[in-house]
Amino acid sequence: MHYFNVDAFIGYLSNWFLIGGVGVTVALTVAGVIGGLVLGMGIALLKVADARPLNWIAGFYIWLFRGTPLLVQLVVIYTGLPQLGIKLGAVESALLGLVLHEAAYLAEIIRSGFLSVPVGQREAAWALSLGRGTAFWRVILPQAFRLMIPPLGNSINGLLKATSLASVISVEELMRRSEMLMQEQFLTLEVYAAAAVYYLALTTLWDLVQRPLEKHFGRSIKKGGR
Repeated sequence: MHYFNVDAFIGYLSNWFLIGGVGVTVALTVAGVIGGLVLGMGIALLKVADARPLNWIAGFYIWLFRGTPLLVQLVVIYTGLPQLGIKLGAVESALLGLVLHEAAYLAEIIRSGFLSVPVGQREAAWALSLGRGTAFWRVILPQAFRLMIPPLGNSINGLLKATSLASVISVEELMRRSEMLMQEQFLTLEVYAAAAVYYLALTTLWDLVQRPLEKHFGRSIKKGGR
C-alpha cells in the first residue's frame, strides 16, 4: 500500500521545475485579464450601443463564449485553426482562448457597471457641455469601475484556476508540469498536493490584494454618495 510521502511532498514544494510552472500560470492569468478587459470593454460598449445590430453581435459573442466550456474552446482553437491555415503554438492558442473566454464574462461585468451609474450623472455631464466621449471617460467610467471591483476580482480568481485547462493542449503551466513530474515517479497525491498548495498560495495572495481595493473603492463610493 502506498502511503503519503511527506518528504516527496516537501521536495515538490521547492521543485524549481514546478515553480517555473507557477510563473507560467501567473503570466497566463495576467495576459488573460489584460486582454479580456480590453476586448470585454469593446464588447460591453457594443452591448449598450444604440444600434441594434451591434447589440446582437455583442450578445451573440457573450452567448457563445459563456455557453461553451473553456476546455472545448481551447481544443477547437488549438486543433481547428490550423485547418483554416492559421497556425498557432500551444501558448498562443491558450492565450487566445483565455482572452476570448474571459472577455465574455468581463463584458457583462463592465456592462452592469455602466448601467449601475445613475442616469442623472450622464445628464449632468451633458448639461455641463461635456461631449459623450469626455463624459464617458471622466464621469461614467470612474464610477462604474468602482462598482466593478468585487466581480472583477472574483473573475480574476476564477481565471487563475482556469489556466490549468491549458495543460490539455500541452502548455507547461503548473498543472501540466505537475502531470509531467507525476509520470516520472508516480507520486500522484504528493505532486498534486503540492500543486494545490501553490494554487492556494496564488489565490490567497490575490485575495490580499483584492480586499484592500474593495475597501478603498467602497469608501470612495460612500464619499461620492454624500
